[in-house]
Amino acid sequence: MAGRPHAHPRRQRLRGFGYFRALGPGLVTGASDDDPSGIGTYSQVGAAFGFGLLWTAWFTLPLAAAVQETAGRLGLVTGRGLAALITERFPRWVLIGSLVLLSVANVFNVGADIGSMGSAVQLLLPLPFAVLVVAITLGMLALEVFLTALPLIYLLVR
Repeated sequence: MAGRPHAHPRRQRLRGFGYFRALGPGLVTGASDDDPSGIGTYSQVGAAFGFGLLWTAWFTLPLAAAVQETAGRLGLVTGRGLAALITERFPRWVLIGSLVLLSVANVFNVGADIGSMGSAVQLLLPLPFAVLVVAITLGMLALEVFLTALPLIYLLVR
């Protein structure tokens, strides 16, 4: 029989947007953890310990998956964020404590990301670390301010 061979019946469901929809938010969540500080940490730990710490994946992966699954299901079922759900069920001090801890963690994470980017650029350009960190920070702030203002400028000029 001449012609194209028939594919498996499920293959049609794996084409186009249906394939990515089947992957779900886990794809975005998994990719979002690969920031510069994470990659720098993975590289340093891998260089120092090799496969010696790989056994911890048996414990940390199910815990991380459970946290992501729980947060995803709470958002899917209620249509509200975690802060709104905490406000609904707990006293105000729990919400404030959670937001303070989250803010501190985010500040340290952004600092580590900028530091990792500075170290990576330092491999290519022989500039002082502090100069690179300041330049990267100013560049990101400029992009944040001007790129978010572009739609507004377009509407004003139009």
